[in-house]
Amino acid sequence: MENKINIKNKKAYFNYEILEKYITGIQLTGTEIKSIRQGKVSLADSYCFFTNNELFVRSMRISEYDQGSYNNHEPYRERKLLLNRKELNKLEKKVKEKGLTIVALRLFINENGLAKVEIALVRGKRAYDKRESIKQKDLKRDMERLGKVR
Repeated sequence: MENKINIKNKKAYFNYEILEKYITGIQLTGTEIKSIRQGKVSLADSYCFFTNNELFVRSMRISEYDQGSYNNHEPYRERKLLLNRKELNKLEKKVKEKGLTIVALRLFINENGLAKVEIALVRGKRAYDKRESIKQKDLKRDMERLGKVR
C-alpha cells in the first residue's frame, strides 16, 4: 500500500527560521482520516499551543468528508498532538522563550497507515532575511540552469 499523501506548509519555510523538527502523531476521528487520504487538508497558518501540558494544533483545515453524514467533523477543530512527556516538557520550556513558536510543517501518512504531523520549533524571519532567502533560491535556480545547458 503506497501512500502519496504529503501535504506541506510552504508558507512556514518562507516566514520562519526552523530550529528543531519533530514527528508527532495526531488524534483524529474517522471522517478526518478519510478526508486526509483524499488530500483535503490545508496547513497554511496552522500553529501549535499548549493547554494543560498537552500540545494541540490550531487552524489546520481538514475539509469535511464527502460521504460523511451527520457524523462529519468540524473542519477547524483543535486536534491533539501525540508526543512523549520528555519532548513535551522540552518544547514547552522553549516556547516560553521570547520569539519562539511551534508550527506544523507537513502532514503525511506513514508506511503503517497512520497520519503523522511534522512540527517545528521556529523563530520568525525579518524582512531582510526573507529577501536573502529569495536571493539564494534565485541563485540556486540559475546555477541549475547553467548546469543543464552545458
